[in-house]
Amino acid sequence: MGYSNHVLVILINLVLTPLITADEEVSSLVIAPHCTSVCGNVTIPYPFGIEKGCYYEDKDDLVSNPSKKLICDHTMNPPKPILSSKNITISYISLEEGEILVDLNVSFKCFTKKGVPTESRIQSANLPNFTISSSKNKLVVIGCDTYAWFIGFHTGEPYYTGCMTRCDNLNMVIDNHCHGVGCCQTWVPEGVTNLTTTPESYDNHSYVGRFNPCSVAFPVAIDLFVFKKEDLSRKSDYYLDHPTRPVMFDWGIGTKNCTVAQAEGNCLCKNNTICKDNLQQSGYLCNCKDGYTGNPYLPQGCKDKDECKGENKCEKPEYCHNTDGSYFCHCPKGYDGKGEKTNVCRISNSKTWLIPVIITAGIGAVIITSLIIGFFMYRRRGERELKQLRKSYFRQNGGLILHQKISGIDILKIFTAKELENATDKYDEANIIGRGGFGVVYKGIILDNKQVAIKRSLKVDPNQVEQFINEVLVLSQINNRNVVKLLGCCLETEVPLLVYEFINNGTLYAHLHDEEKVPHLIWNLRLRIALEIADVLSYLHTTISTPIIHRDMKSMNVQSYTAKVADFGASKLVPLDQGQLATMVVGTQGYLDPEYMRSFELTEKSDVYSFGVVLVELLTKKKALSNQESELERCLALHFLSKMKQDRLFDIVDKNISNGPKEIEQIKKVANLAKLCLRLKRERRPTMKEVAMELEGIKKMGSNVNHSVGQSFDELENFGDHLVEFPTVDDGSNGGRDSDIHTLLQNGR
Repeated sequence: MGYSNHVLVILINLVLTPLITADEEVSSLVIAPHCTSVCGNVTIPYPFGIEKGCYYEDKDDLVSNPSKKLICDHTMNPPKPILSSKNITISYISLEEGEILVDLNVSFKCFTKKGVPTESRIQSANLPNFTISSSKNKLVVIGCDTYAWFIGFHTGEPYYTGCMTRCDNLNMVIDNHCHGVGCCQTWVPEGVTNLTTTPESYDNHSYVGRFNPCSVAFPVAIDLFVFKKEDLSRKSDYYLDHPTRPVMFDWGIGTKNCTVAQAEGNCLCKNNTICKDNLQQSGYLCNCKDGYTGNPYLPQGCKDKDECKGENKCEKPEYCHNTDGSYFCHCPKGYDGKGEKTNVCRISNSKTWLIPVIITAGIGAVIITSLIIGFFMYRRRGERELKQLRKSYFRQNGGLILHQKISGIDILKIFTAKELENATDKYDEANIIGRGGFGVVYKGIILDNKQVAIKRSLKVDPNQVEQFINEVLVLSQINNRNVVKLLGCCLETEVPLLVYEFINNGTLYAHLHDEEKVPHLIWNLRLRIALEIADVLSYLHTTISTPIIHRDMKSMNVQSYTAKVADFGASKLVPLDQGQLATMVVGTQGYLDPEYMRSFELTEKSDVYSFGVVLVELLTKKKALSNQESELERCLALHFLSKMKQDRLFDIVDKNISNGPKEIEQIKKVANLAKLCLRLKRERRPTMKEVAMELEGIKKMGSNVNHSVGQSFDELENFGDHLVEFPTVDDGSNGGRDSDIHTLLQNGR
């Protein structure tokens, strides 16, 4: 029939080759590492998926048959994915266009040469969550004594369309022509959700049966079908052996458009993406913005496309400089031009005039003078270019917006790039005091001989510049002795630099796991540290005018120098009517709220869970996650809860922290509080304000407990006074709290 499985496989492979050439690229299209990313020759990108948790479940779908759930059928060669709800095979899934290519059976009616009916089949395409693409398909009828009806629903109402074809002999038929002689075709209306194809014959092929035994009708993808004269001679056994044709369907997310989905806060389109209303059916689609690539439906959104490794306008690869979302061509020093193929680099005037000078080497004084002049011209030009580049970065990073917002208000210092280069000895590696997933932290000394911590982020989102400036302003106005102060920023570099006060007491993590220091962390000091951390989180959640969610609470961040707020992925302002934040993973394994993997949302109760892990660290001196421990003890939170359930708390508590009955009672109460913080369902966890109040009460219980401590305690006295890292701003809502946390603690539940 002009179509074969072999041709289809070739065409599909041509379409899919860019997606499946590298395992890394394919795996980046799924939502979790355990999700199957390829079935045979077909890539399976989220929101489609095979395993539970790997596909998006539309609320309007039947729970038992989500429309994006697939099955990989390994009985086929090669294997093919199948729509689990309809047992229909899939050949291709497009994220950008919101299309899916499926294989549908053709409808046919066949007759003997005398017009006696033999084999027949009527095909119905009924996919409620998909619509047949009106622009990528056509309805085809084949036969010389044939007409066909295409019956279905268009925007919820029944519709009918069809065509007819007659011919007396094969000489009338022309290959590649489907205009009414042996073959006719018509278009699919927009918004068709199902389709029944019914071929019929006027005279049961009794006059044409010698060369055309069957009436055939089917929808088919335009680019994957070509009519041939030989199609008219096919018999019923051919259609039984080659039953399907490729049909393109449109799909979307949910039933609500972008405006409604975004207003409700459940839109899948995240960082560096564009939400588009689905014109072919209800719901919406996500696309990556220009200059970005990846799967726009994943929580982390799209990543920067490195144009310098692909197509670009630069004359040479080394002239190309990639930027976030774009690139630019730049000639090397000493050359004029833009570095583009239409404006190539040419040796600059400041160099060409040296040629005759070198030739006339005999005039030594002229050469020396010329070299000196050339050097200063070259240096001045370099300084001008650097100045222009820094001005460009300043504007790009929101410098003008920041100037407007702080005009006349002395709350934040704007440092120049030169000041911070001098402060860090040009970012000498010897001055690095911290590294992490969000960037690098340097120790520096500014003009007034004051030590500071300078945070350089790894990446910036140019589409969130105004949001970043607002966050900087909010964070700079936080005035709490237990929070490291944001002193200022520098916007003249490719990624902004944030400057914090420098605290040199080390981290709680380092003290807990340093055998020389941990004996000095007596119980009273650990309890005070816990209370001060809780007070800070309570302050960030409920006290300040723009509430903040920390999102990366851990013992490494109870310290004196790191400030992860400098990474824009870790700090987001949230509208005042929104109590949760759907986001990419920000927290640290071992501390991350387990409900995040279900909801992809972090709330203030996520901070409560992370704080619960820190409480357990203070009680046990164990690491939140340790590969050195046995499998049952590797995750500290689970190990602790297991011991609590067995009523064997003191099997896991650090032996060095207790030496009295009152302290033992306090430890039990703190352990019960940690247990509440680590509850799986976040609505059952207490708020940080409730936690802080309970810790204050526990501390007062032992106010008359005396200890004899030496100079080492004095050295640690202010250790807990500094809490860093307050990534996400939120409205601080306290929904779902326990009605009487104190009663629960008293009962140990």
